[in-house]
Amino acid sequence: MKRLLWIAGTIGALLLLQWGATALLLDGPIRQGPYYYQIIILAGINIVLAVSLNLTNGIAGQFSIGHAGFFAVGAYMAASVSYYGGPAIRGAVSFLPLVGQDTVVLILALAAAALATALAGLLVGIPSLRLRGDYLAIVTLGFGEIIRVLILNIDAVGGARGFSGIPKLSNFFWVYLLVAAVIATVWNLVRSSYGRAFQAIRENEIAAQAMGVDVTRHKVLAFVISSMFAGMAGCLFGHYTMYLHTNSFTFVKSFEIIIMIAIGGLGSIEGAVLGAVLLTVLPEAFRGFEGYRMIVYSLAVILIMIYRPQGILGQVSVIKRVRAHFITKKAAREAATKAASSAAKMPVKAEGA
Repeated sequence: MKRLLWIAGTIGALLLLQWGATALLLDGPIRQGPYYYQIIILAGINIVLAVSLNLTNGIAGQFSIGHAGFFAVGAYMAASVSYYGGPAIRGAVSFLPLVGQDTVVLILALAAAALATALAGLLVGIPSLRLRGDYLAIVTLGFGEIIRVLILNIDAVGGARGFSGIPKLSNFFWVYLLVAAVIATVWNLVRSSYGRAFQAIRENEIAAQAMGVDVTRHKVLAFVISSMFAGMAGCLFGHYTMYLHTNSFTFVKSFEIIIMIAIGGLGSIEGAVLGAVLLTVLPEAFRGFEGYRMIVYSLAVILIMIYRPQGILGQVSVIKRVRAHFITKKAAREAATKAASSAAKMPVKAEGA
């Protein structure tokens, strides 16, 4: 009974938050135009992709270029759940209002996408993560292309025509809820013993193994978590665009995500967020240059890589620096208060004593 009440309360809270976010947005980006709203949504999805890949490539020190494959698996799996299973799910929860039914369908689609991509990450990760460097990159690239070709030959998800008729269930609330979830997960993971093991593997695998770190297990764990969040991003992407085609999931998309984390700074969560926002906004900002848009955009990326090869933020954690600043100020205030209190308690010597 308590569990049912907890689930009902969680769904109710999500509905209220979704309603509130939508109401606020109606006076903001949506009213200003769907173009700006779409950029905000795509920026959020790219943040999830960049932060999740940063866990594998930046923090664990591996080199995966098949992230678009997991993005595609999650997108098509979630779209299949809502397209084929949506009517049955809505029938089972018909006592809920329409928004509640949409929420249940999207949550189940997200769960299916997360499970499918985590399993795919596990199946790919166990054999491939025993490899290193270029060999791992080739295996992950091959996986991404195999997934794309398989989808092209599955008629149930549209094949070469693309998958249309997907219900529009994703919005600002769900995208940025996932953004908060992936940042919080990776942030806490990095600060845990697992995060220290990931960083040890990144610096020197042999030394980490000599110190008792199960290298393969930790690499597979990072890969599975990264894949899972990529699949969830794919779910929200499909349920926002309402149409999926394999052209959105080519190896070029994987390279775009790698550029995002390289520009922001490998190993920096804030850098991944910054890189994702920049690479979403810059192509649109340069749209006024017409035929020279991609040249100007490419030059901007090249200049950043020349003058900041470690990325804009490098491995600097802005959050950690701000937190350390406030902790230092608090410690200084406490020390000053303690000194003043001690001085007040000291006996004052009488004159001429």
